[in-house]
Amino acid sequence: MSITPSPAMTHRQVLEALSGLILGMFVSMLASTVVSSSLPVIVHDLNGDQTAFTWVVTATLLTTAISTPIWGKLADLVDRKLLFQLAIVLFVLATAAAGFSQNPGMLISFRAVQGLGAGGLAALSQVIMADILSPRERGKYMGLFGAVMAVSTVGGPLLGGVITDAWGWRWNFYVALPVAILALIIVQKTLHLSPAVRRKVSIDYIGIVLLAAASSLLLIWVSIAGTASGFPWNSWQTYLMVGGAILATVLFIVVELRSAEPLVPLSLFRNRTFTLSVVASIATGLAMFGASVFLSQYMQLARGATPTQAGLMTIPMIAGLLVASVVIGMLISRYGHWKPYLVLGGVLLVAGSYTLSTIHYDTNFAVVSLYMFLLGAGVGMTMQNLVLIVQNTCKPHELGVASSGVTFFRSLGGTIGVSVMGAALASKLVALFVDRQADVAKAIAGLGDKAQFWGQQLASGTMPEVSTMPHALRVIVEDIYAQAISHSFLIAVPFAVVSLAAILFIPNTPLTRMTNSERARASEADLATVSVPEGMDVLAATGSIPVPGDAGRDDR
Repeated sequence: MSITPSPAMTHRQVLEALSGLILGMFVSMLASTVVSSSLPVIVHDLNGDQTAFTWVVTATLLTTAISTPIWGKLADLVDRKLLFQLAIVLFVLATAAAGFSQNPGMLISFRAVQGLGAGGLAALSQVIMADILSPRERGKYMGLFGAVMAVSTVGGPLLGGVITDAWGWRWNFYVALPVAILALIIVQKTLHLSPAVRRKVSIDYIGIVLLAAASSLLLIWVSIAGTASGFPWNSWQTYLMVGGAILATVLFIVVELRSAEPLVPLSLFRNRTFTLSVVASIATGLAMFGASVFLSQYMQLARGATPTQAGLMTIPMIAGLLVASVVIGMLISRYGHWKPYLVLGGVLLVAGSYTLSTIHYDTNFAVVSLYMFLLGAGVGMTMQNLVLIVQNTCKPHELGVASSGVTFFRSLGGTIGVSVMGAALASKLVALFVDRQADVAKAIAGLGDKAQFWGQQLASGTMPEVSTMPHALRVIVEDIYAQAISHSFLIAVPFAVVSLAAILFIPNTPLTRMTNSERARASEADLATVSVPEGMDVLAATGSIPVPGDAGRDDR
């Protein structure tokens, strides 16, 4: 889809145009994070276990990952503003519907639909920004997006904790509705994109189905295999799911190679910057989503915090993300250098992931705060800037699929990471409860008339509400959950190391000062020049030879 170039925009016009995008992203982040601090309470009230907890998160991440390249492809074919508005509506309606959930299955289903809208908001905001701003200027404005993400990520858990403690967790799903209505109005009034040249639209439906099948089979296998309620790792179900995922992946590649409008053009992987950015994005997604999910669980189940307290206790990680994204974005725009900051971000991802794998239930909170800050700063330095450098080198007509491609693999990495971390956590919990069975039995026996209640509570497998437990039992359960959660963070370390290695090998290409519209126009001009044989344009300019359109004209 080619874009008709528009005059350069002033700073005020840029802010007006971005205001709707920023508010739309704020709605997305708020609706997602407002339930993070209350998720242990929600799963407990709906009689869910650790597997249900993991799937409430991964259902959203999975559909976000699958839908992201679809939205990105549509952005190259049809009206981007309309797509963004549709994504907001879909996201918020699904979020509101989740508030009526009566069991974990209903909640997981509505969260899956929620992810479809989230994928559109994540992909389209990046694409529309590239229409308005050059990569060199985009750094400081991406810092604004990072700031909004940080504020919503801080404010969401805090607001969710307060709402849960005061009125109940269901109200968390309704809080985004008025903000979404405001976002739709502002987008309609302020976002004015240059008209696109219409062309025939072709959607790769087979590719969509195969991508969804491959991702879903892999994640279901990781989440259920090896659990008490699932099946053994070495079983016919494992062979069927893994084999199905591999077959679907191979067929997806074949379809993409033959499709006129591929969902993920494999030619993008010829671009070294794109390929290495995809690899790095996988680890960034794992760190970002894994930390946000399991740190909240750590605060409530390993330190006995309430939902409100858990929201407050994760502020150090968000502070790291906020400071890094805003400051580094401004530095990139001012000096044009991005490589050193990405490398530093990769180092911080490794450091943050490893140090969080060493925490216990009684680790000094100042130390835990430092570890969270390191991880947040690593995410803030890498997440938006990996998209930025891909947009800087991709072809103008592939902006949508290239941007959404990086976002897709970041979401997929986060989805797989959360699934693997959740499966490892659940498996570790079972092993630790078996190891501490004598201690748990002794603590329960000393509870008198409450012994039967707490014994049944733990035996049911339902996620416990640790903050309400008697002290003797609470200390044991907190220790078990702390060990299991820190064990799950160890899984993120090798991914972070691979991410750092990929960043080191990304070509240090300077950032252009041209917007995507200007690059598209320059490409068309270059093509027109190449279509005239070398030297002929000079002769034509002097009138020595006729050129197309000059027939019958006499300039003498």
